[in-house]
Amino acid sequence: MSITSALNSAMTGLTAAGRSTGVVSENLSNVLTPGYSRRTIALTSAGDGFSGVRVEGVNRVHDPALQSSVRNASSEMAVSQVRSDFYSRMTELVGNADDPYSVTQRLTDFDSALIEAISRPDSGPRLNDLSIQAEELARSISDAAEGLRNERTRADRAIDVQVNTVNEALQKIQKLNAKIAISLNTGSDSASLLDQRDILIDEVNQIIPVKVVDRGRGQVAIFSEGGAVLLDGQPAELTFDGKADTLPYMTIDNGLLSGLQINGLDVATGPNGPIRGGTLAANFEVRDVLTVEAQEDLDAMAKDLVERFQDPAVDPTLAATDPGLFTDQGAFFDPANTVGIANRIELNSRVAMQGDAETWRLRDGLNAAAPGDAGDATLLRSYTDALDQKQLVSSVGLGTANLDASTLSANLLSHFAQSKNSAEQDVAFTTATFTEMQQRELAQGVDSDAELQNLLVIEKVYQANARMITVVDELMDTLLRM
Repeated sequence: MSITSALNSAMTGLTAAGRSTGVVSENLSNVLTPGYSRRTIALTSAGDGFSGVRVEGVNRVHDPALQSSVRNASSEMAVSQVRSDFYSRMTELVGNADDPYSVTQRLTDFDSALIEAISRPDSGPRLNDLSIQAEELARSISDAAEGLRNERTRADRAIDVQVNTVNEALQKIQKLNAKIAISLNTGSDSASLLDQRDILIDEVNQIIPVKVVDRGRGQVAIFSEGGAVLLDGQPAELTFDGKADTLPYMTIDNGLLSGLQINGLDVATGPNGPIRGGTLAANFEVRDVLTVEAQEDLDAMAKDLVERFQDPAVDPTLAATDPGLFTDQGAFFDPANTVGIANRIELNSRVAMQGDAETWRLRDGLNAAAPGDAGDATLLRSYTDALDQKQLVSSVGLGTANLDASTLSANLLSHFAQSKNSAEQDVAFTTATFTEMQQRELAQGVDSDAELQNLLVIEKVYQANARMITVVDELMDTLLRM
């Protein structure tokens, strides 16, 4: 090897060591940075008759197949969490078996107050307590229904926020596409830009699961798993008209709730639609399916309770269209107007403590002209018989069956509790899957121990090349002195 070749080899070795040190330093400084992909330096022999080493560039450690698996697991986990959160809140609203304020417990308290009143129909305090317990029962149902309404509104707002998030992310990805293309054309390092783009794609993927297609020159196109074009050159525009509030009768079909549009075209939001699989579809499911079914269940119980005490056969003082003990906002309940009855159910103001408080009417009849025999418990017994009578109940969650009031309320709580448990199991499974996939991805990330070992090797390489230059310098001095 000539002195010139030795000097050239040492100089290129120092350059490579310097670049390698920079790469290792960047890896170590970003060991805790979310979305950062580990870098490695690409080296090759100088070739073409030259000695030494040549730096080809910096590689970004990246496994597209693993990244796709992580994204799938992430979106599935997010969807299961949306459903689990909904059923958890519904369970809180209707209560559970151990909850002293649950719908079932309120019905039990009302039944117990009836028994107490039957034993002493002349007792004003017992009739007052019966009124209080009846009002608490009605309120427990209406409060649960209002809480459900809030959940529906929350889902509608979540859709609005996520649509805006996707639109903003797609626009940023388009700009990064352009920057990456310029970076590649100029030979600049584009690894940081690629990291930023991946983070944005991950954000979109959780809302709408995506497929990423390489278009060459650093460009990517993005399609939803359901086939919708989200970005291919130009970003798609998603539109949605969020509502400040939602009511039980509002639906997409009657035009009172907004659907989703992509580039001005309506798209289906169901399980087989173009946006299926992410939190956006999950929130549409909550708004348009789960809350609607839950509303039907609560309405079924409210309807059943109102009709049991609205029957003139129970209270002979009632006419055919007179409101009974439980009313539709103070009025007679029309079974043709069932949707939302759970939100509107109220205790008849004649016997309500917040109303006329004429609790003697619980004993003598709601429309009685005057108080009757204080010792007559006939009507109170009719109330008890009405609770025990089996009536046909039908809803999506509760099914169709002949049930008494107590069994119906117990079935309501059980239905939501089972749905909650099932949703929590889905969360546990999808979380475990995501964690496993994420661990595999992290294994490709920055290992601080390995990077420090690389730094020690680079230091030795630097020292060896520096020593080579020193030796060449000494040889040149010796030759010049000859």
